[in-house]
Amino acid sequence: MTVPQISPADGRQRAELEVSKFWIQGVALVMAFGFAVMGFLALRTYTDSMPQPEQVVDSQGGVVFTSEDITTGQQIFLRRGLQQYGSIMGHGGYLGPDYTADYLRRSSTLVLDDLKSTGMQDPQGALVEMMRTNRYDEETGELQFTDEQIDAFGSLKGHYADYFGSPTTQYGLMPNAIPDSADIHDLTAFFAWTAWAASAERPGHNYSYTNNWPAEPLVDNVPTADIIVWSGLSLVALMAATGVLFGLYGRWSKSMGWQHSEETPALAFRQPGDVQVTPAQSATAWFFFVVAILFMGQALLGAAVEHYRADLSSFFGFDLAQVLPFNLARTWHVQLSLFWTAASFLAAGIFLAPYISGREPKRQLWLAF
Repeated sequence: MTVPQISPADGRQRAELEVSKFWIQGVALVMAFGFAVMGFLALRTYTDSMPQPEQVVDSQGGVVFTSEDITTGQQIFLRRGLQQYGSIMGHGGYLGPDYTADYLRRSSTLVLDDLKSTGMQDPQGALVEMMRTNRYDEETGELQFTDEQIDAFGSLKGHYADYFGSPTTQYGLMPNAIPDSADIHDLTAFFAWTAWAASAERPGHNYSYTNNWPAEPLVDNVPTADIIVWSGLSLVALMAATGVLFGLYGRWSKSMGWQHSEETPALAFRQPGDVQVTPAQSATAWFFFVVAILFMGQALLGAAVEHYRADLSSFFGFDLAQVLPFNLARTWHVQLSLFWTAASFLAAGIFLAPYISGREPKRQLWLAF
């Protein structure tokens, strides 16, 4: 409850803050420290990220794919909405596969079969050494693949051509989603690059650029001790800090500056007929009508998205993916949640502002419309 005070300068009343300046300074300090940590981590993300080779070559120097191919493949992945269907390194949708893990598993299996066919005594050990050895040259920007890795790349181009070029909706995507062979080449190059970064060891360390993520036993991708320890410590620190915060507030809330009234303030309500509604407030009815339509659309799309997880090829006998494939449905499901939330906040601001300020700005109705 605020206590009105008289300002000695002009005699006007001003309200005392609900909390002491100590709390305001504390919040400012926490925000400054938090943004500084996030800025530092963002810097480390870009300076210590996995390198993108200028070109990937074979043992004779022949180019398999280039940096431009990787970038184009990433753009195809995003442009076709595949991040709403599958994922890369765990980020994206989860109906389709994680293509980093998918490529890593498939290529490792193909390489292992090649090694076994040569009669090698320890093909599994040779596979681990091959996939975890980092052959990237920082000076030239070239990454060398072994012959087995190149053969696997060629085979997987055919696999992804069949997968994304399927004439049916069996995977929840539209028919012939990516029919162009050049696009398939670039997309496979993007997958291959992420799979290489997930398995090749970071220089000077015994784990990959992605800390051995995703896990893949074929190439000895297992969680490191640091991941387990620091994950546990971060959870303990979060719970302990939350407990300390509530403990401090419960024990010393009054002495630390919170203003409390000894008596619970009485609440008074006016009858609806006694409350006047301004023209701009009346206009918000259309806002909430639109919000209801958007929310209903999001709910229906959410139902369709969840149905895909039960049946990819049929929506109660109707082939929904022909007109609304999973990636498109999930994209609009997410977008509509942003639209109706933003419209709700805007309408609430227009409606509540006159009650808070005591007046409505001139011609606010025009802006509301």
